[in-house]
Amino acid sequence: MLDMSRGKPSAQQLALANDMLTILGPNDCVTENLTDARNYGGLDGIMEMKRIFGQMLNTPAESVVVGDNSSLTMMYHMIAACMFDGDEAWAKQGERVKFLCPAPGYDRHFAICQKFGIEMLPVPLNDDGPDMDIVEQIISRDAKIKGMWCVPVYSNPTGIVYSDEVCGRIAALQPAARDFRLFWDNAYCVHNFAEDRPQPFDILRLATNPDMPVLFTSFSKISFAGAAVAALAASEANRSKYLNHIKIMTVGCDKLNQLRHARYFNNLDGVLNHMQKMAAIVRPKFEATLDILSGLEDIADWTRPKGGYFISFNAKPGLAVKIVAECKRQGVIMTEAGATFPYGNDPLDKNIRIAPTYPSLDELTQAMKIFSRVARQESQKIVTRGLCT
Repeated sequence: MLDMSRGKPSAQQLALANDMLTILGPNDCVTENLTDARNYGGLDGIMEMKRIFGQMLNTPAESVVVGDNSSLTMMYHMIAACMFDGDEAWAKQGERVKFLCPAPGYDRHFAICQKFGIEMLPVPLNDDGPDMDIVEQIISRDAKIKGMWCVPVYSNPTGIVYSDEVCGRIAALQPAARDFRLFWDNAYCVHNFAEDRPQPFDILRLATNPDMPVLFTSFSKISFAGAAVAALAASEANRSKYLNHIKIMTVGCDKLNQLRHARYFNNLDGVLNHMQKMAAIVRPKFEATLDILSGLEDIADWTRPKGGYFISFNAKPGLAVKIVAECKRQGVIMTEAGATFPYGNDPLDKNIRIAPTYPSLDELTQAMKIFSRVARQESQKIVTRGLCT
């Protein structure tokens, strides 16, 4: 089986950071503020990593909380804190919580909402970001809408970048809910393989309500997917809400791993230099994928991202489930059709997320040739049925 179901780094990508495994010696475990990284404490993380994350997110280091390997975990706990902590917690307000979900989007965002019983309202995702006419209209009149997911740079799965105009309109939102939270997932803010890197929009500073945005990112696709560091950046009120929630379950994250990352990458330039090496591995895979897809221009459309981890493919309506199922029968596992929409329900059954990074280039080429052939055959069946009726 050729597995293209998730956006996993390849072994070649992971090997780029192998030197980080030995960067700390037994007498080299003290942070710049003289904290012993081997010990308890430091719930909000070490300053060395706060600075790097602040540079990545274009936000002050003081606004950053550093966690363990997964930003998804931090998102989960932030939503849990909003749902259940405090006298005005969402779950205590007596009405079902709703979230706006630009789609196609990230299936794990949607899974968090389902876990907490949050009703998801799909919003069209355009080439420059969410359809803000719809967002502004809905959000201003329904106080049960407590949040919105956003992946502003190299969105998952489309790879689009929110325009400054769209980001400005998001920053200026006037939700009916006073406790509305914007979950700003900047997971791919340095994952570019073109020459120009989009500068992260300073949503934390420019938001009309500084308590509205909560930013997230991680090193999960920069260093080691299972042993990275993650961060959120937010107002003092939101940082306190998050830290008060997690202090019940931990007295501190893995500061040794934070220190390893800080010593290895040092600053934003170190991160960007590393990502240039990453791009040299990833770029040819995207180019090969797009080259093979070019033969399908008469029956489908797809995105051509300049960074991130995915390509969003749109078949003819009604074909996505059939294409994914037939690819699996022929040995290629894709992300489940419908996964890019809330509740797994793509209303047109046409969107498929392609993840080119994990297979070798030869395996990817083989897999994409199978995918292309299957997409062509399934599309042809529609034509044949139409001629027979």
